[in-house]
Amino acid sequence: LPELEINEMNYLDMIFSNLDDDNARIFAQAYRTQRKSKSDVMIFCIIGLVLVPGLQRFLLGQIGMGFLYLFTGGLCFIGSILDIVNHKELTFEFNRKVADKLAGNVRFN
Repeated sequence: LPELEINEMNYLDMIFSNLDDDNARIFAQAYRTQRKSKSDVMIFCIIGLVLVPGLQRFLLGQIGMGFLYLFTGGLCFIGSILDIVNHKELTFEFNRKVADKLAGNVRFN
């Protein structure tokens, strides 16, 4: 997975250390299709600031926060601006949850 950031790769190394080769391959394929890239999140943050407040939160599966941003104008633009600044952390948090979910599924299958 060459497209990963250092912190994401370190987190996945912990997961891969507990998997055999077949399960690691299955995990990597599933993870690659479900993860979000930081550039995609950044684009959605900018669109969320300019056009549809909360769009980035919907993309990241945070439906409640998405509606809150939508109905409050991105919490008066402050939340949307903070999301642009923190887009890497938002992306890593989402990808970490995806990895944990997939690792649980791979280990028990």
